[in-house]
Amino acid sequence: MKTVFINCSPKKRFCASAYFLFLQRLFVVGEKVCEKLRTPADHARILEQLRDAQAVVFGLPLYVDAVPSHVLRFMEEMERFCRENGLKLSVYCVANNGFIEGKQNEPLMQNFENFCSRAGLTFGGGVGIGGGVMLNVTRILFIVDIGLLVLNTLLSEINTGNLFPRDAWISFAENAALLLYFNLGVLFYLARQGGHIRKGTAGGKKYTRILIPSFIFILFADIFFVIISVIDGGIFRGWLAKKEPSET
Repeated sequence: MKTVFINCSPKKRFCASAYFLFLQRLFVVGEKVCEKLRTPADHARILEQLRDAQAVVFGLPLYVDAVPSHVLRFMEEMERFCRENGLKLSVYCVANNGFIEGKQNEPLMQNFENFCSRAGLTFGGGVGIGGGVMLNVTRILFIVDIGLLVLNTLLSEINTGNLFPRDAWISFAENAALLLYFNLGVLFYLARQGGHIRKGTAGGKKYTRILIPSFIFILFADIFFVIISVIDGGIFRGWLAKKEPSET
């Protein structure tokens, strides 16, 4: 069985869609092909991969309660391609948004249902994830924790000859358990959908979220986006941008 995983995030790196597709692939067997969809130049390459595939999984962010515009253009071309070549794929999706409610992805799921109906494909279902940005940050924090563990282990070996510093390993285990807990809902539903992808069956639409209280999520989300805005120049861009000389 061949499954094509399409990362539809317009971001080049560190995107939540890539993270969730990676998790989804863990629960799928058979031939797995990973593709990135960012520009029209990617269309022909991805469509050729669909010729002998049995399933396709879209990983994408929610944009204005719908699929991103560049994905919509691809879906229009994919509809024609599947009809002309008589393809009967099972289509699944893993959608995420920055809000806490996974149910916010419902309009996007309806986009895929309508697309499959028009293209003569089978909509196998999808997983809508709330707090996708924050969950993606947990992945980065986990990588940082691994780096700190390696560093502490090396320092302990150099200074004391102890290759397994107890405090460092306990701290790592605690952080890993906490990050795993945050992702439990996502892992459960992606594992469930992985079973349906393997069988070629429809699992319906399921919604989950980062497992923290909403008021904590809102507080940290506000802080995070203010910091990102400052770093990217969002707050000061208008003040610091180079001004064109005005004609007088």
